Amino acid sequence: MYKLDIPIDPKQTAAIERRRNAEQQRQSRIFNARHRTIGVDRPFLDQQVHEKTMREERQQALDSAFDADSLRYDKTAQLLEAQEQERVRTLNKEVEEFRVRYQQPESRREFDLSDPDGLKKGKPARVCDDDPRCGPAGLQRFQGEDINQKARKKFQQQESRKWLAAQKREKERAEADQKYADDLYHKKEMELDERATQLAKMEEECRRALDTATLNYNMALAADQAATRDVERRRELDENYAEIGNHVYGDILTENPEVAVSAFGPHRVVPDRWKGMSPQQLEEIRHEQRRQIEENKRQRMKEGQIDMEWDKQRTLAARAAMAMEQQEEEKMKKLRKQLDKYNNQLGREQLAHQEYMDKEVYTNPPTAQYFLQFNTSSR
Repeated sequence: MYKLDIPIDPKQTAAIERRRNAEQQRQSRIFNARHRTIGVDRPFLDQQVHEKTMREERQQALDSAFDADSLRYDKTAQLLEAQEQERVRTLNKEVEEFRVRYQQPESRREFDLSDPDGLKKGKPARVCDDDPRCGPAGLQRFQGEDINQKARKKFQQQESRKWLAAQKREKERAEADQKYADDLYHKKEMELDERATQLAKMEEECRRALDTATLNYNMALAADQAATRDVERRRELDENYAEIGNHVYGDILTENPEVAVSAFGPHRVVPDRWKGMSPQQLEEIRHEQRRQIEENKRQRMKEGQIDMEWDKQRTLAARAAMAMEQQEEEKMKKLRKQLDKYNNQLGREQLAHQEYMDKEVYTNPPTAQYFLQFNTSSR
């Protein structure tokens, strides 16, 4: 009978659904490793700012329209109220004039038989239901009369005040429950924001670690290239000094028996004048081979170190992801426990409220016999 099932505001439901969808889209962008970008998503932030500005402008336009409608309705209501009051005053004035002109007490047909002060001087027809003057033939008491009208009205007024007080308490309790639900929702929003901040911080740490590893690799690669350039420069200097020495101590000037070297390059010889490789050439070849072997060893060691560094980074990233998943699962478990506890408490409160309404408030409903006792006589 006195149910307070207030429907949920569709605007609030739409706003909650919009925020939930935005949060899901943001999570899909953040947790997707293939489409995730490092840094701030400037286009998305600009889009959010634009959408917020558009919403504020639409809300301001809607508020302005509502204000204008309210002012117009207020003015219309004031004008109608003034017209109604003027009409009532005119009608009352006409009624008073009619009474003064056509309904004077002296113009009544039975005025000479009725004294206006007769009721004050005379004794009432009866005092109570047990008045001995009220005999069977007196026709002073009839079925359906309400002698205790004042007491009954007073009792009904007391009951009405009790019902109004109960409704007020119920409304205050509903408002307190709504406030508690709003506080719980705000706390949940703060928790989600804090979790998003933590995730962003962990992502920033992973990005910094990856940048550090990349910087170390680039520095090692730059040092390797610098060493390679130094070796090439030294070898070019040695070749230049050797060429100068060959010109200074050539065959023409020194009559060097090593005349078998071909003019097409150091790797060619003149067959008819070549008598085999010298020990110095053999030593240079062995030295170059040893250098190439050492160079290959260093290159393989660097590649192994780079692979180990990448494996270490992948292991750290996997551990961080596992830790994040565990924290997320623990928080979801705690949230589910809190929601279950709140739902159980809310169910108990609703059940207690229903029992109170059924047992305490709706205890004496009126029956059909109660309404049938009225309007049974002409009085």
